Amino acid sequence: MKYNCSPFVKWVGGKRKLLKELESRIPKFERYFEPFIGGGALLFHLQPEKAYISDINSELINLYKTIRDDVENLISDLEKHIHSEEYFYEIRNLDRKDDFEKASNIFRASRFLYLNKSAFNGLYRVNRKGEFNVPFGRYKNPIYAIPENLRECSKFLKKVEIRNGDFEKFSPKEGDFFYLDPPYFPVSETSNFTSYSKDGFSFQEQKRLLDFAKRIDENGGKFLLSNSYSDEVLEFYKDFEIEVVEMGRSINNKGTGRGKVKEVLVANYQIEEGNLFS
Repeated sequence: MKYNCSPFVKWVGGKRKLLKELESRIPKFERYFEPFIGGGALLFHLQPEKAYISDINSELINLYKTIRDDVENLISDLEKHIHSEEYFYEIRNLDRKDDFEKASNIFRASRFLYLNKSAFNGLYRVNRKGEFNVPFGRYKNPIYAIPENLRECSKFLKKVEIRNGDFEKFSPKEGDFFYLDPPYFPVSETSNFTSYSKDGFSFQEQKRLLDFAKRIDENGGKFLLSNSYSDEVLEFYKDFEIEVVEMGRSINNKGTGRGKVKEVLVANYQIEEGNLFS
């Protein structure tokens, strides 16, 4: 059964515009894993029967779990928010207070959606203390969520195992498929514009992800990985299939800095013929 649901958060690097490209390259599998879930565009598009998702961002994972487990109370709480710059900073700065961790899951999920739809460009960025620090977005009339979409997502997510934590918490085996969509290698000094957790995703983390991809392969699983078109990525994954695709991006605050950019898809199986590197 297919549910009429779609991503409920804006997410930089989201894959809505690349869904057909991705779907055409996905092999048959028994279990689906997505350890950098983000906005979940591919998950909601495929809606696999056996799905396991995770993310290091605890606030994002709390949102997924709350939509799954308590969607009606979340919808009610979203109605309390006010669209104003003063209110935005009041809500944004709550994570500076010592008692923020005591806030209910409902409130934290509601806050996350409110900030996601009210902050500049839908960015999620935190400082080294883990405090959300994206400025007000100045939208005229933002919609924080569509209730019916949240309800449909809730129905589907009841079939999904949701975890908060590192990608290595999953143990791959034969028949598993992993879609790996990590924070990308920066292609310029200014492109590493966001940090989804206070610890970031460093060069060493990228190397650790490479080792995890090799482990998937050694254990008989399959993976498809998205990353930036860069010398580092091409060198990292030279032993696997690499294909170049074009992806629309809108992360620059100047319109002239937006448009098509090259990305790579990496797989440990033969993917569709195209601009393939050997």
